[in-house]
Amino acid sequence: MSPRTTISLLLAAALCALVPVVPGQSTIPAADTPAPGGITQEQLLADLSRQLSDHFQTRGDLQLELLRSWAPPAAATGFVEVVILDFPARLTSSLLLQVRLQSGGQALGTFPLMLKAQLSQDVWVARAPVERGSNFDPNQLDTRRVDVLQQRDTVSADSTEIDYTFACSVPAGRVLAWRDLTRRSLIRKGQIVEVSAIDGTMTITTKAMAMENGAAGDTVKLRNLESKKDFSALVVAEARAQVRF
Repeated sequence: MSPRTTISLLLAAALCALVPVVPGQSTIPAADTPAPGGITQEQLLADLSRQLSDHFQTRGDLQLELLRSWAPPAAATGFVEVVILDFPARLTSSLLLQVRLQSGGQALGTFPLMLKAQLSQDVWVARAPVERGSNFDPNQLDTRRVDVLQQRDTVSADSTEIDYTFACSVPAGRVLAWRDLTRRSLIRKGQIVEVSAIDGTMTITTKAMAMENGAAGDTVKLRNLESKKDFSALVVAEARAQVRF
């Protein structure tokens, strides 16, 4: 080994001896885990979302966002419970909640929280122009994901009830609103309908003329074809009504 090589090795060994060694130290940063018994902002919002969804029986995905900064309380020993003290009258896009945090029966504090809410649901959209008087048919519609707290009165895609007709014309691509629909008339004014008069186990069937339109469950005025007297009956099916004694 040459003298120059020997000198280089001795210098390297001397430099290594000057570097302090910390036992167990890793160059990989430790995972950021919450302190036992604490609660993060994400956990708080998830719990509030669950409670609001249960209270209002919502369908879809409810997302909450804090509009003001919030500092969690000092870490408690044990599970932290989130309690909404007063629920709002209805779910809106802006919420002010009074929330109490407690752990092991001990109150950690009461916090007023300003929240922005978004409730995403699939709603019906007109695939093609719809004419007034057309029957509501889900097979001829598309769906779109919208925030129903911003676009209220929309018809949820969960609504597959077909006893509706369009009360107005709807252009292609427009989200359907309940004001666009009306209950489908099973009995129409001037129509001859079958009427069942039920008294206990006895049933008598006759014909009558409808004096007004009626949907399922409506009580409509009918006219007896022979006596020409008017009476009321319950709409039970297409061109059928019922009277019970």
